[in-house]
Amino acid sequence: MISVMVVDDNPVVQMGLVALLETADDLKVVATARDGRQAIDVARQLRPDVVLLDVRMPDVDGIRAAGPLSAISRVLMLSYNEDPASIRDSIQAGACGYLVHGSFSPDDLVTAIRDVVAGRANPLSAVAARVVVESLQSRPGGPPAGCGGLGLSTREVEVMRLITQGRSNVEIAGELVLSEKTVKNHVSRIYAKLGVRTRAAAIARWLGTANS
Repeated sequence: MISVMVVDDNPVVQMGLVALLETADDLKVVATARDGRQAIDVARQLRPDVVLLDVRMPDVDGIRAAGPLSAISRVLMLSYNEDPASIRDSIQAGACGYLVHGSFSPDDLVTAIRDVVAGRANPLSAVAARVVVESLQSRPGGPPAGCGGLGLSTREVEVMRLITQGRSNVEIAGELVLSEKTVKNHVSRIYAKLGVRTRAAAIARWLGTANS
């Protein structure tokens, strides 16, 4: 059973997420919180497997809470906020993924939670990936680091571009006509070259959002 904490200051959104997650046999909502400070206190006590974390909240917001929470649990951002800085800062703070409300279905969310806990993927909504890329491409200094110079092979670049679109290893294998094992090997080499350990960190490094 995967234990989940839902953190959102909007009671309607919070209740909706709880009701949705309770339909999955392998998910159990063990707690809710209305802001980052309360979420950190509760997480330290209950240590849930994953925290679904809103960005904009009173007192301590989701970005400030993501760091302390990620030291305890997996953190998956769920927000209406498409601001590139918020997406970038959330990932840098330790979030495993960033999903924008309206861009995923209930089944997508359940799958994303399972994948995050199992370490199979770090979900990033296509909307979130797009706004980050557009922001970085338009800033002074040229295109993001992901456009080259990181020592990746041509095939690894193809894999990395699909990772930034939120694709799983199975989906990447289908897209590139490779075996899933081959994709996993490519992903491992990408992590080594980028100096990261997670999909979200790889995306941040690739898009030029990680601190040097």
